[in-house]
Amino acid sequence: MTLFRTLILRPLLRDRLRTGLSILSLALGVAVIIAIQLASEAATGSFRASMQTLGGKVDLEIRANGGVDERFLGKLTGLPLDAEFSPWMETQAVIPGIGSVPVYGVDALGLPSGEAIVSRGLAGRLLTPSAIQATLGARTARFPIGRIDPRPGEFLAFDIADFQQLLNRYGTLDRVDVTLGRDEDPARAERAIRAALPASYLVQASAARTEESRKMLRAFGWNLRMLSYISLLVGAFLIYNTIAISVVRRREEIGTLRALGAGRASVLAIFLAEALVLGLLGAALGLLIGRILAGFCVGMIGDTVNALYTTSRPAPIEVTWAHIWSALLTGSLVSLAAAWGPAREAVAIAPTEAMSRGAHEHRARLRWRRALAWSAGFALLAAALSRIRPVAGYPVGAYVAAMSSVAAAAFATPALVLGAQRVLCPLLGEWVEGSLAARSLEASLARTSVVVAALATAISMMAAVGLMVGSFRETVLVWLDAQLRADLYIRAAAPLGADVYAPIPAKALDAIATTPGIAALDVYRALPITYAGERATLGAGDMEIVRRYGRLRFLPGEDRDAILRSLPGRDRAVVSEPFANKHGISAGDTIALPLGGGTVRLTVAGIYYEYSSSQGYVIVDRATLGKYLPVQPATNVAVYLPRNADPEKVRRVPQRRTAGMGVAISANRDLRRNSMQVFDRTFAITWALEAVAIIVAMLGAANSLLALVLDRRSELALLRYLGASRPQIRAMVLAEAGLLGLFAAILGTVLGFVLSLLLIFVVNKQSFGWTIQFHPSNELLAAAIALVWLVTVAAALYPARVAARQADASTLRQ
Repeated sequence: MTLFRTLILRPLLRDRLRTGLSILSLALGVAVIIAIQLASEAATGSFRASMQTLGGKVDLEIRANGGVDERFLGKLTGLPLDAEFSPWMETQAVIPGIGSVPVYGVDALGLPSGEAIVSRGLAGRLLTPSAIQATLGARTARFPIGRIDPRPGEFLAFDIADFQQLLNRYGTLDRVDVTLGRDEDPARAERAIRAALPASYLVQASAARTEESRKMLRAFGWNLRMLSYISLLVGAFLIYNTIAISVVRRREEIGTLRALGAGRASVLAIFLAEALVLGLLGAALGLLIGRILAGFCVGMIGDTVNALYTTSRPAPIEVTWAHIWSALLTGSLVSLAAAWGPAREAVAIAPTEAMSRGAHEHRARLRWRRALAWSAGFALLAAALSRIRPVAGYPVGAYVAAMSSVAAAAFATPALVLGAQRVLCPLLGEWVEGSLAARSLEASLARTSVVVAALATAISMMAAVGLMVGSFRETVLVWLDAQLRADLYIRAAAPLGADVYAPIPAKALDAIATTPGIAALDVYRALPITYAGERATLGAGDMEIVRRYGRLRFLPGEDRDAILRSLPGRDRAVVSEPFANKHGISAGDTIALPLGGGTVRLTVAGIYYEYSSSQGYVIVDRATLGKYLPVQPATNVAVYLPRNADPEKVRRVPQRRTAGMGVAISANRDLRRNSMQVFDRTFAITWALEAVAIIVAMLGAANSLLALVLDRRSELALLRYLGASRPQIRAMVLAEAGLLGLFAAILGTVLGFVLSLLLIFVVNKQSFGWTIQFHPSNELLAAAIALVWLVTVAAALYPARVAARQADASTLRQ
């Protein structure tokens, strides 16, 4: 302990700025992971908390595509079973000042007609505790509160009869919950229930629905966590550099200890203990920062969940002991793993060599060819891993390929620095400060390589994500141009969400249909379905109108006109690309889709590009849907106008006719603009993660340059003695920073292109089923590189000031 305190703790306390920067770098990496974990759990909180909590424990759930016919409820209750059957319905409501909240129709015995059940979490936000104003479907009303449920979530509930009356949804239920008696045999009960229902009905354990929900969000959460590890990876580079610098600065002490008989294990333990201290302190600080960041991230993640997956209101952010141990363990393991190489380096050399200055850097220069061979090996490994199929739905091979690509770039760094230095030195000419800076970076190749690798990783991830998001955005713009061909779009004025399909009131539909000046009207019906254990959407429209007016884009080689002509009145469908990829479906295949009381076999006529949902769509002609679900309400209407008609002028007529009926009418350009706003909100969290990675890299650059300055006291003093001015010393350090940024920009750009290809053509394809066209943005890439270069130079301002003050007489005498 005395040795650790003397050799490690005291130097760490003396160099408080460097120590603080190292801890903060790791803390930010840990903070991002904790923040994403906390925010993800909170953002999907109300989604995970099903309404079975209102009715207590639920053993089985009964569901059906198109709804459960409520006439079966009487048949079920007549079964000779010790079981309770509870009908459930659900939708979304808008509450002024609060926003969208889930609304449930429940069998609320004893609740007076028209009164609402309000959760404790929602009741605490109401201005009037005795009543609540809400908009459900086409109706806005004030409902008296009859009961407050003790759960902390935010939801609203009505007796199921009131619910059906409010939304004009009679005849079908969203689900039936089954609670078995204590002595009832579950297997026997399930057999009896299945025998009483059509074969197409789904009877499953309530936990299966929870698992289905978790599975739906799994790919999203997995990809988000992978992005959150970027900052930690950059922080790991910096811990490596910190320990490596600690080893280099204590070469003589290590040599002396080894000469006096200290064993290799003792020296190894000392430096690993230093890493552990930094890791624990960084993890503790990261936990605090992560809790703060989670508050900013939960809204962005919630927007993504609502746009792509399902409607969910954020739950309170809760830090548990599991999060605390996860942060401490992550910080400790990353620090120990990063420090292992430098610590092994400290004990692998002989005492006389350890006391020889420059031996460590000399070996680094000699080993650049071996490092380049390792780089080629990792590059080949990445190419092979990128072709591996997903494992249980996860693009594991792609992520390991990305890590292998980062490793390949890291091992290629020494060769890059040496090669670039050879090219730059003649170009720098008589600029003394620049020439000294270039030679200094070559002389400290080991440390320089680590800093360049860390900065290059941050640049590459910013470039890769920027290229991916930019390409995705351009692809979506092209898709919207093909998809949104109608002049006006009409839907129910209900909250928007991936799983919200509010019906348009029938009287509003009649008013729209009789509007003069309309060329064609495509009435679209959508409903959530389950296919092969996965959620999807079934949609139906007038395929002849889509053929004549739309520009639906199908996969290459498919005849759009022939496909759409084959749909009307027949058991044929087109499916979206994510649906086809998720279920391994090709054109010409047959899918068995449970609908109503039977199973419909649909032939897949074609596969079309679609980017609004990763869950997938099955689209049939409206006549086909009418055969199996004849009373399915309209959810959207596309209005096509004559060629020279004014959309704004025509829109005023249906707006006036449907006033007060609860519908929203949007022009084409407005819908496109709103769609891109949703897209940009969806990827806002991605840019936030990249910003943190850049901050970590900047801290690392400042830390490394400061250590470089402190380790070169004698060299700087000698330069001052030989006539160098303080401005020249500062210029030399800033030039070093500029060269570091330049080297990192070159390596990061190459690595960024590789990683962007993995993200676009492997990760997105395997996770979401989307085909994204590669549209590189040179302006965005140049701006990202310039930003990181400026950040690197700015990080060197303080080390440059310290360097200019290092040339005192005592340093020169030493």
